[in-house]
Amino acid sequence: MAHIHLGEGAFPLWALALWTAVGAGVLGIVVYRIRTRGVDSRRIALAGIAAAASFAIFQLNIPIWGGIHMNFTGLVGILAGPFLGAIIAFVVNVFSAALGHGAIGLLGANTLVNATEAVAAYYGFKQLRRAEWDLFPAGTAGATLGLAAGAVLMGAVIVISGVNGSALPRGGLTIAVAGMVGLNLGVAVIEGLLTGLIVRFLASVRPDLIDERAEENVRAGVSA
Repeated sequence: MAHIHLGEGAFPLWALALWTAVGAGVLGIVVYRIRTRGVDSRRIALAGIAAAASFAIFQLNIPIWGGIHMNFTGLVGILAGPFLGAIIAFVVNVFSAALGHGAIGLLGANTLVNATEAVAAYYGFKQLRRAEWDLFPAGTAGATLGLAAGAVLMGAVIVISGVNGSALPRGGLTIAVAGMVGLNLGVAVIEGLLTGLIVRFLASVRPDLIDERAEENVRAGVSA
């Protein structure tokens, strides 16, 4: 998953204000949609478990190019849905920033990046399932798509913002960030494959957590 591992003061003040405002706006929309549409109570419990698992795996750092992580943001989106997935991305980033995985000031930017991963993975997975893809390829492709979107957005945020104190000109920074994005895309493929395996396993034991039709059948059985 993509994450901006920079300390306090790395971004100019205008960039911090911009990404904080955009991140807060996205979370505001998410909270409004949750309040107006409601959330299945089972999804809330699942979201708590997903948040804990995501935070735990995020603490495993691969010391390459400032640190590469997996946190199964795509899986979180597929399981919890786009709205709870965005909330989970925010919660995980709050706790991660408290432990030094990125500055507190970058919370808005990192939440935006990871919420994008969760939302894109959810809708990608759903569209592929409607196209009659099997669970493993749909889960793999959906998660990889979401993680790739987050990696590209992360690179764009850094290039647009610039990095205070960097000796690289904007062109050099773009090249360096492109390399980092490429590395994250490679990790996205690996995490996507793992997500596909997990989705297929969960569907074998709790199909209502993955498949909308199975969930509708469970609800119909309960109401009957």
